[in-house]
Amino acid sequence: MGIEAEALVGVLALQGDFAAHERALALAGAGARPVRVPADLSGLRGLVLPGGESTALLRLMAPVGMEEAVRRFHGAGGVLFGTCAGLILLAAKVTGPEQPSLGLLDAVVARNGYGRQIDSFVGTGRIGLPGEEERDLEMVFIRAPRVLAVGPGVRIVGTHSGEPVLLEQDRILAATFHPEMSVQPEGGGPIHRRFLAMCDAAGR
Repeated sequence: MGIEAEALVGVLALQGDFAAHERALALAGAGARPVRVPADLSGLRGLVLPGGESTALLRLMAPVGMEEAVRRFHGAGGVLFGTCAGLILLAAKVTGPEQPSLGLLDAVVARNGYGRQIDSFVGTGRIGLPGEEERDLEMVFIRAPRVLAVGPGVRIVGTHSGEPVLLEQDRILAATFHPEMSVQPEGGGPIHRRFLAMCDAAGR
């Protein structure tokens, strides 16, 4: 892995489970910088948009200009990894109810698509990451969004009960579930390792 202890990836640290992502990245061998303002993106190859509350994240991002900063970061070659609320932020269209988004991932998603907090669950899905054999993977769904449709440039690389839950498109990795909650002590987890491999390939 080319990304080692120095922080070449960041985690949006405004709200949500950003600390869990920092731990997962550390287990995968990468240092992670907390990102709170646009200047924190300087020198990074990748950025994690964590789970949390998507409307709260939008409210916190707006005053410091983080929405446009993330768009510019991706446009300049940066890699984005969104989980749960992070996927909602990335999507082209959000329903249930409708809300603004960054519009970078060609997908339509429904907020709380599996139900309320009480309907959260842990299940087993299938992932087929590039260059790897398909495998089963534990998936933690907490007030998770549902992917209703994807555009032609989106690759579905993970499913649960036949539904898309892990997507890739143009330096974007996005999960409806919380891979940071299922990482292993040795090497973190395959989803975070895939994110880091994408950052290596981007080579900004």
